[in-house]
Amino acid sequence: MEKHNFNIKYITALSAVSALGGLLFGYDWVVIGGAKPFYEQFFGIANQEALQGWAMSSALIGCLFGAMLSGLLSDKYGRKRLLIFSAFLFTLSAVGTGATSVFSTFIIYRLLGGVGIGLASNLSPMYIAELAPSHLRGRLVSLNQLTIVVGILLAQIANWQIAEVIPDSFTNADILNSWNGQMGWRYMFWAETIPAGLFFLLMFFVPESPRWLAQSGSKADVLLTLEKVGGKAYAQKEYAQIQKNLQTKAEKFSFSQLKNRKVRPVLVLGVVLAIFQQWCGINVIYNYAEEVFTAAGFSVSDMLFNIVITGVINLVFTFIAIYTVDKFGRRKLMLVGSAGLSFIYILIGGAYYFQISGWILMLFVLLAISIYAMSLAPVTWVIISEIFPNKIRGAAMAISTFSLWTACFILTYTFPLLNSSLGTSGTFWMYGGICFAGWLFVYRKLPETKGKSLEELEQQLTK
Repeated sequence: MEKHNFNIKYITALSAVSALGGLLFGYDWVVIGGAKPFYEQFFGIANQEALQGWAMSSALIGCLFGAMLSGLLSDKYGRKRLLIFSAFLFTLSAVGTGATSVFSTFIIYRLLGGVGIGLASNLSPMYIAELAPSHLRGRLVSLNQLTIVVGILLAQIANWQIAEVIPDSFTNADILNSWNGQMGWRYMFWAETIPAGLFFLLMFFVPESPRWLAQSGSKADVLLTLEKVGGKAYAQKEYAQIQKNLQTKAEKFSFSQLKNRKVRPVLVLGVVLAIFQQWCGINVIYNYAEEVFTAAGFSVSDMLFNIVITGVINLVFTFIAIYTVDKFGRRKLMLVGSAGLSFIYILIGGAYYFQISGWILMLFVLLAISIYAMSLAPVTWVIISEIFPNKIRGAAMAISTFSLWTACFILTYTFPLLNSSLGTSGTFWMYGGICFAGWLFVYRKLPETKGKSLEELEQQLTK
């Protein structure tokens, strides 16, 4: 590789600011799980399964709209403006969700937060991928996953620390009349305003994506940013490569380009991997922590502490992913992750089937989270941020992100139904089968992408 004087501090700082969208994505997505036992009592929906499911999954509908919005607007208006807008939505959602005493208004603010998630989950990794040098792209895009995990952990710690201890003898009426039932769940949502406000302010100081600027004809701004990244020689080389790639596809973008026979296999690859990341099943542990851990014999207070432990494990193994994604490659980590989850789910299903609870089941859950955190969770975002051609990256990644959130909604909505019809053991065995099918798909269809520029990948994948 040609040597360049890369400004690692500058690159990391811009990536970290953009990745704050991931932190808010993680916090907003998980905070509701810890607040669930309390706001359900406040709104009187504790015995209404349909409304419980709607409260839990409504943000995911917002995610779908956010993903579509990013696809429609990111290639026209750029990455930066929409990330600022997502920060505004996170702030508005956090304030409004905690302030309302009306269930329908609660849902509206959750939907707005979901739009913010949909925007940030698409645009944060895309921005980092378009800024980062090829040899650093994997770990820097994985930084977005790290901030997602940090956001998850912050939400879990906030829920645990804000909630007062609940005696095992407490009834639902006691919970409703307690501080947790009246105010505690509000503070869980309000705590998000601190990182959301920080994200909103810092994004004004971040330059636009150089590849989007090149597509928009702003040569001086492109060179300025690329020079700060890697010096003048790097800037000239990268700009020439970007322009050469754009000139070979100079026609104006239209969604019909997504049907091109050369593009279609890459789009299918991105969509299937996005769906697989959700249907592997790990996220039910976060969204339905109360059901998963109480079924294993833990109390509500124990549940809040246990999900903090899962968050710590998630964070530790995400660091491992950041270290290994550019060393071992994307394909190998995806194969190890899908096979490992398939095996662990067999053990988890067996534990529920034979009524083995306590620390043994907790150990299996932590193993599943650790495998997911070092493979499918970060690597999927890396892959879908780098495999699509420059000209259609915004729209193609939006479709993949839309597919991911659709899959997440289906996973979240169907878990109570599957848990009721198949039992917890059968549900996890089914997730194990999906992971095995995912392993087969990765083995047959996913090429290695590490160490290649976005333009090199485009030439390889769209032959």
